[in-house]
This record gives sequence, structure tokens and C-alpha cells, in this order.
Amino acid sequence: MATNERSTVAAGTIGGAEERDGRRLRSHDSRKRIVQAMLELVRDGDVSPGAEQVATRAKVGLRTVFRHFKDMDSLYAEMAHAIEAEFRDVLDQPFVAADWRGRVIEIIGRRSRVFERIGPFRRASEVHRHRSPFLDAGNARLISTAREILKGQLPPDVAGDAVTFEALDLLLSFESWSRLRRDQNLDPAAARAVLEGAVRKLIA
Repeated sequence: MATNERSTVAAGTIGGAEERDGRRLRSHDSRKRIVQAMLELVRDGDVSPGAEQVATRAKVGLRTVFRHFKDMDSLYAEMAHAIEAEFRDVLDQPFVAADWRGRVIEIIGRRSRVFERIGPFRRASEVHRHRSPFLDAGNARLISTAREILKGQLPPDVAGDAVTFEALDLLLSFESWSRLRRDQNLDPAAARAVLEGAVRKLIA
């Protein structure tokens, strides 16, 4: 093969690789925008945004949404990951209080903050969890992790008392926080005060 022919082939190979890289970058950017659009719509209070709404918010075509996500359940999987990341970021922080009662109160403060952030996502996940294995599995993992963290801060006699432990787990759950905030119309500070008062009486 002549030198100029080899140069032409090499240039074509490089050009093809650059084109493929460009397509991959554009595809990755589109996917990020679609996921971000879904999360923004849910954060704004839409518990069940459709593919058309996601496409409009992401400024992509409807076909692009379904090219990246074969169905909306795939998008809910991304939402489940977002919930879990927010929750674990708080759960994994070290405790400050020296005694177990103080650490339980710390848990209330931490969870109240994260529940406020993930509230829209949790409410959306509840709407779809019955038909989404991703959301269902993610919810089960979070509940299991939260229970283990709580149990790890309790002395054996308290952790081993089924009534006390289950009552604490209930009081520290998202469901309790959501009831106080939405149904009983308490602001975050008041809701936290109610939970702290109830827990202090329970573990006194």
C-alpha cells in the first residue's frame, strides 16, 4: 500500500473513532438530561410524570427518551438510586452523642432533614412501587438499613424488646414524618419536636 493510501486509511479510522466518540458523548448527555428532567418533575410535585413531559423538560424528542429507557420503569430505577444516595449520605454519618439515648435523638434530626429532601421522590415511589421491582427493592433496602442502624445504637435489652424496638422504628420512619408534615400540617420544627417528645418518653 502506498504511503498516501495508508495516510488516507489512518485518517478515515481516526475520523470514524472521533465520530463514534461524539455519538457516545451526545448519547450520555441526553441520558443525563432525561434523568434530571424526571427528577425535577417529581421534585416539583408530579408523582407520575409521563414520557412526553420528561421529553419536553429535557428538550429531547420522545423517541430519544425511549431509546435510552425502554420503559418508564427504567426511569423509576434512576429515581430509586437518587433516593438511596440521599438517604445513605445521612445514614452513614458518625454519631456525636456519647450515650445511646442521645444517638437515637440524633437519628430523628438526621432523618427529618433527609425526609424533607426525598419526600417528593418517596411519595412518587409509593404510587409506582406496586408495579416497579426497582422501587420495591430500593424501599426494602432502605427500611432494612435504617432498622439495622437503629438497632445498632440500642443496648441489647432495648433492641431485644420487640414492642419498644418496633415502636421506635415506626416513630423514626418516613411514614410517621409524612403523616405529621402533610396530614397533620405541622412544619418541620414542630414535627421534629413531636417525634423527639414521643421517643424520649418511650426510651426514658
